[in-house]
Amino acid sequence: QVQLVESGGGLVQPGGSLRLSCTVSGLTIWLHGLGWYRQAPGKERELVASISEYMDDSYRTTYGDFVKGRFTISRDNIKKTVTLQMNSLNSEDTAVYYCNKHPPYNTFWGQGTQVTVSS
Repeated sequence: QVQLVESGGGLVQPGGSLRLSCTVSGLTIWLHGLGWYRQAPGKERELVASISEYMDDSYRTTYGDFVKGRFTISRDNIKKTVTLQMNSLNSEDTAVYYCNKHPPYNTFWGQGTQVTVSS
């Protein structure tokens, strides 16, 4: 059974940082692209960042336009984790953050981790 468990969310002040982590089990992680997604109240779920499987001696990463260089996605295939380092957070980053394959697989959505940016 595939499970993706997110952690690391919390309350942070504007301009602060958080590091989200996702632990993956039941999946041959190194064969798959992975992504972080978020859903704010009343909005559609959107892609935050993705990281490909290892190919051509590197990983390919993509980011939502709103990231603007503030976030970094990384992965550790040995530990089976995918991490999202988020800096310079603002109130518009408030959302529930999820990890999943990229492209996402509907049955893999977990509980997510809440990120709240507020003073």
